[in-house]
Amino acid sequence: MKWGVPKIYVLSVIASRSGLAKLIKTHPDIVVSVGTVDDKLNDDGMCIPGLGDAGDRLFGTPMIDDEEELLHPSKRKRTMSDVA
Repeated sequence: MKWGVPKIYVLSVIASRSGLAKLIKTHPDIVVSVGTVDDKLNDDGMCIPGLGDAGDRLFGTPMIDDEEELLHPSKRKRTMSDVA
């Protein structure tokens, strides 16, 4: 009880098998509850199959083909056609 917390609980919707094993090995004194465990991670460390873009699905965010449209106009790449 180093910080005055008698027990730590971790509640997660999804976890990778390797991440969960590392968490439990590093912190054997915590209680972990997970909705589902995915076996694989991609090169970016994301669970496969995972949830996809859960926030986008939840809030109905339309898919944008050009991610640069999400950037503030001052941060976008400029082309000669923009100089007109």
